[in-house]
Amino acid sequence: MDISRPSCAILLLVAFCLLHLATCMNAKINFREKEKQILDQILGPGRYDARIRPSGINGTDGPAVVSVNIFVRSISKIDDVTMEYSVQLTFREQWLDERLKFNNLGGRLKYLTLTEANRVWMPDLFFSNEKEGHFHNIIMPNVYIRIFPNGNVLYSIRISLTLSCPMNLKLYPLDKQTCSLRMASYGWTTDDLVFLWKEGDPVQVVKNLHLPRFTLEKFLTDYCNSKTNTGEYSCLKVDLLFKREFSYYLIQIYIPCCMLVIVSWVSFWLDQGAVPARVSLGVTTLLTMATQSSGINASLPPVSYTKAIDVWTGVCLTFVFGALLEFALVNYASRSDMHRENMKKTRREMEAAASMDAASDLLDTDSNTTFAMIRQCEIHMSPPRKNCCRLWISKFPTRSKRIDVISRITFPLVFALFNVIYWSTYLFRDEEEEK
Repeated sequence: MDISRPSCAILLLVAFCLLHLATCMNAKINFREKEKQILDQILGPGRYDARIRPSGINGTDGPAVVSVNIFVRSISKIDDVTMEYSVQLTFREQWLDERLKFNNLGGRLKYLTLTEANRVWMPDLFFSNEKEGHFHNIIMPNVYIRIFPNGNVLYSIRISLTLSCPMNLKLYPLDKQTCSLRMASYGWTTDDLVFLWKEGDPVQVVKNLHLPRFTLEKFLTDYCNSKTNTGEYSCLKVDLLFKREFSYYLIQIYIPCCMLVIVSWVSFWLDQGAVPARVSLGVTTLLTMATQSSGINASLPPVSYTKAIDVWTGVCLTFVFGALLEFALVNYASRSDMHRENMKKTRREMEAAASMDAASDLLDTDSNTTFAMIRQCEIHMSPPRKNCCRLWISKFPTRSKRIDVISRITFPLVFALFNVIYWSTYLFRDEEEEK
């Protein structure tokens, strides 16, 4: 009797454990089967029609409200010539479809996951400024749909887009560009479908976003509903403000142009008789500057207005061309000085011969009268006083030399004045447009 009681207790304990294990195994199997049953129940034939949009808020007949948020993964390029930019993003939509409510089995079933978007109703959103786009299917399609117990639907997909970005290049390369990402409904009007930005943080950007020639300063979300002859359509947009990195253009364009202009001034210090050296230097710098300007314009679209870089290259080209013209003027002045010197030499010889003929006549005249006339001529022929500039210029006897000396001072001063005006104008204009 005492021995049977422990045996019964042990048998009961073993039976209880086996029963508990069987229950747990049945519970797991039933949970997965229950998930399949729920999907068949809410999405089965004759139960759900993906062609019909969901009801409005609180089951009314108002428009279906879709919350949108995006995550910018990368921005690969911003093209000035074609005026477009490429972006890769994760696009998410969320809305309420009360037809998809289900029992969450006491909190054990948080959501159902689908990978086929055609199983449920989807908003007909499209990107209005899209040029090209594609989905990502490696290794599997990067898309999912989550259905929550209360009927909320979350749609997420990874896409790559090439979008148009009209640019104003008047301040190039000191400019800032605003590129938009526009999303709108294609067929449903605002009476049936409304897009809203998700509250909180509708747009996220990956940390450490690096662009080769731009910096993303900020982004702004807004609404852009459009009205056509077929109705009003809901629209969302994101404005991405890009600032062009100036250091690249300073090293590649501005400093080389300055160096070419300064090299062209070397001809002012060469001897005026060194014709081959001065001509070669002037022509070489002029052709190099023209090639530089052509290369800059080749990387930009042909626009009808003047850009900041056009002003810079045009003025630099003018200075280089002016240095070449200066040598032409110096060469002409040098030949003119030689001709004038020959004329003076001939005139002095003729005056010397005439003075020898008149010497005998002067000896017969009264000495007092001659002395008075000579004194009067010296008074009338006394040279006028010269200011400091004329006195300094007079140190250089020929006009060709004077032109070179004046050019050595005038060209750098005018170029420095141009730099002051150029940078103050475009930098201040950039700040005013930003305000």
